[in-house]
Amino acid sequence: MTKRVYLGLWLVCSLVWSGICRAETAVVKRTDRAVWVETLVRIADPVLTHLAQETLKAEMPYESLSTSRKHFSYLEAFGRTVCGIAPWLELGADETWEGQLRRKYIELTVKGISNAVNPDSPDYLAFDAKTQALVDAAFLAEGLLRAPVQLWGRLNEQTQLRVIKELKRTRTIKPNESNWLLFTSTIEAALLEFTGTCDKERLLYGVKRFRDDWYCGDAQYSDGEKFHVDYYNSFVIHPMLTDVLRVMQKHGMDETNFLTIQNKRLGRLAEQLERLISPEGTYPVVGRSIVYRTGVFHALGQAALLHQLPSDIAPSQVRSALTSVIKRQFGGKRNANFDAKGWLTVGFNGHQLGLSEAYINTGSTYLCLAVFLPLGLPEEDLFWKAPFTPWTTLKAWEGGTVKADRALSD
Repeated sequence: MTKRVYLGLWLVCSLVWSGICRAETAVVKRTDRAVWVETLVRIADPVLTHLAQETLKAEMPYESLSTSRKHFSYLEAFGRTVCGIAPWLELGADETWEGQLRRKYIELTVKGISNAVNPDSPDYLAFDAKTQALVDAAFLAEGLLRAPVQLWGRLNEQTQLRVIKELKRTRTIKPNESNWLLFTSTIEAALLEFTGTCDKERLLYGVKRFRDDWYCGDAQYSDGEKFHVDYYNSFVIHPMLTDVLRVMQKHGMDETNFLTIQNKRLGRLAEQLERLISPEGTYPVVGRSIVYRTGVFHALGQAALLHQLPSDIAPSQVRSALTSVIKRQFGGKRNANFDAKGWLTVGFNGHQLGLSEAYINTGSTYLCLAVFLPLGLPEEDLFWKAPFTPWTTLKAWEGGTVKADRALSD
């Protein structure tokens, strides 16, 4: 074989090896955090982009078993999106690719809020649409509480006053004796934080009902007088109860001695949710509103964000478990959880309208973004920095060492 042939073979092999190395490097660089950010952006972008451009009502599809909920489906989509994306945005912009993405979505969200409360905008949202407005005004309020600098602090004075006006409009809505009480509490907590005053009765009533009347034990609250086997302890109850108590503590209210107990309960619920994630990255399809998808892990994400995980649960095992879920649920360019234009479909894993309830619509499904709360932790946090760590069921099914599960004693 001639030297020229040897040289050609060497060159070809070198190029192939170089390509393999570059491919491997690309895989390594696509960290868990990158997967989370890319998925978050994929879900949130249509909502935030169209509202900023005042085309949300024109472009967002409407799908529901009910024909009467379209009017407030847009506030549902926006409020729930802000609730989930806010901690990530609160990190602010920097010169990294992620920091530049945050810059973009901070600007879009601030513009979207301005349009949402502007009566002259075609995308002025319905904060007085029967009772449902209470629900999603509360999710928006919770999002603002989670990003006081990058969202609330960037609103001009006129927009802030308009937001306050719209939140106060929900005071005409009487909540159901259920998790809905925490929607009123969350709105009043936001008003307390941003104006210094609130309707104290609306703020405290829900807190007292869950604290004094509806705790069942082992981190489980009943959703009203009767207990339901579903994910509402994670969808709403623990996250909002915790955030309300944190605002109350900040403002020196006497009732906040309950926060210490609630933090322990939140940690225990987080522990239970982590144990529900199978080795394959799936979780039980149980109870109402299951089409909120990864919203099931709202409380787990919040416990990680607030560093309230139990001491025997490594933050990295929660990250590894949730990364498995996120890939399983939203991975792939043609994932059936999205329509052709990138909007979420109504379903659990794909288009499954029959799996929803009549109160569900396209906008409702954006509560899935609550799983991304830990993106509010910087990259240096152990949640992101520590290496892959097997989660509880993965260790258990592989014959590893797993501690016995024990109920919370309070």
